[in-house]
Amino acid sequence: MSVSIVSGWLPVVVEVLAVLALLAALLVRPRHRWRRIGTGVVVALAVTAVAAAVIRFATPVSADVPWTAFGWGFLFVLSVWAAVTGWSEGRWPRRAAAVVAVVLTLLATLGPVDRQTGAFPTIGRLVTLDPEDVVPDAQLQQIRSEVAATGRLPSQGVVTQVVIPAPASHFATRPAYLYLPPAWFARVTPHLPTLILLPGEPGSAADWTSDGDADTTADAFALAHHGVAPIIVMPDPNGRATVDSECVNSRFGNAETYLVQDVPAYARSELHAASGPGSMAIGGLSAGGTCSVVLALRHPDLFPTFASFSGFAAPQYQETSRSETVDILFGGSTQAYDAHDPTVLMKQRRFTGLAGWFEVGDQDAEPLAAARTLAPAAHAAGIATCLLVRPGGHDFDLWSQALSDSFPWIAWRLGLTGEPAHEPATCATP
Repeated sequence: MSVSIVSGWLPVVVEVLAVLALLAALLVRPRHRWRRIGTGVVVALAVTAVAAAVIRFATPVSADVPWTAFGWGFLFVLSVWAAVTGWSEGRWPRRAAAVVAVVLTLLATLGPVDRQTGAFPTIGRLVTLDPEDVVPDAQLQQIRSEVAATGRLPSQGVVTQVVIPAPASHFATRPAYLYLPPAWFARVTPHLPTLILLPGEPGSAADWTSDGDADTTADAFALAHHGVAPIIVMPDPNGRATVDSECVNSRFGNAETYLVQDVPAYARSELHAASGPGSMAIGGLSAGGTCSVVLALRHPDLFPTFASFSGFAAPQYQETSRSETVDILFGGSTQAYDAHDPTVLMKQRRFTGLAGWFEVGDQDAEPLAAARTLAPAAHAAGIATCLLVRPGGHDFDLWSQALSDSFPWIAWRLGLTGEPAHEPATCATP
C-alpha cells in the first residue's frame, strides 16, 4: 500500500505494459491493418487536439495539465478506438489486449497530473482517502473513563473526525480531523496550545494524518514529553473537492473568516485549548503553506507562528495566472489581491514577534523560488525566520519530514518546551 504511484518502478511498468498492450491490440488485426491504424491515429489526434484546446483555452479556469498527459491521452483515445472498431471481428486475445490497453493508457494519462498535484502519491492514498484509525466519540469517552479510573494517560494520542460549526463565516465545509494528545485525556483537561494544519489543493483535511504522518510525529513528541503535545486541528479550507479557496473570502465562501474565527473558537470552546497570546500556530503544505503565510501576516496576533512547507509566493487559483486569480478570488480587485500578497504585506509593516518556518524540496522549482524570496523578505520585515531546503520534490515524503523537522521548534514557539538546542534549518532572528 505504500508503493509510490508517481515515481519509482510502478509508473514505468504501467507505461511499458500500456504500450505493449496497445501494439498487440493494433497489430493483431485482420485485413487492412495499416489503413485502419492510420484512421485510428487521425481520429485520436483530432480528439486529443480538441480536448487540449478546451482544457487550455476554452474553460473558464484551465488547469496546468502537463503536456505528457496529452501524449498519453492520445494513446488512450487510440486504444478506445482500437477496442471499439475491432471488437466484433477480433478474437479473445486481441479483445483482452484492447481492454488492457484502454485501462493502462488511462492510468498513464492520469499519472502526470497526479505527479504534478501530489494528490495520490501511493496506492494506499488512492485506495483510502481517510485516516485508518479514526476514533469515534464513544471511544473518546471510554478513554476518558479509563484515565479517570486509573490515572494513567493513554500511550498514544488519537485522531477523530468532527464537523466544526461556522457561525461567523457560514462557510459550507467538509469534516475536519483532530489530533488529541495523551495529556488531553487527563482527569483535568489541560489548556494545551493548538496547531492548525492545512492541506494542499487538490486535497482534503485527512491528508495530514493519512499521508502526512502528523499523528505519528505528534505521538513521538508526546512520548518524549510525558504525553504533552499540541492539539492539532486539520480543517477543510475549501468546502468542496472542486474548489480552491486559497483561504480567502471569495465567491466560494468565507474561508478566511472560517479559519480565523470559527476554527479557533471551536478549539478553545470544545477542546479546552489555550487562549493566551502565542497559543496558536498555523502551518500547511503546498497551497496550505501559502495560506499559512498569508493568514499569519494578516492575523499576527492570532498566529504569531507559522510554517510553510512547499508553499507558493502568493495566492494562486488552481495554478492560473495572477490576473485570473484576481478575477476569480478577488472580484477583479488588485487592491484586495495585494492585501493577501505576502511580499506586499511584508513591505508595508514590520512584524515584531512573528516567526516563520519555510521548508521545501530542492527539486520543487516554483516553491523553492518562493521560499528563497519569502524567507529573506520575512527576515527583513522583522520576522524570526527558519529556512530549510531538503532533497526532494512536491510530495508527502517531503511534507511529513518537514513537519517532523519543525515540530520541536513549533512546540517551543507554542510554549510547551524550551528552545531546541539544535535545528536542522538555518534560523535567524532580526
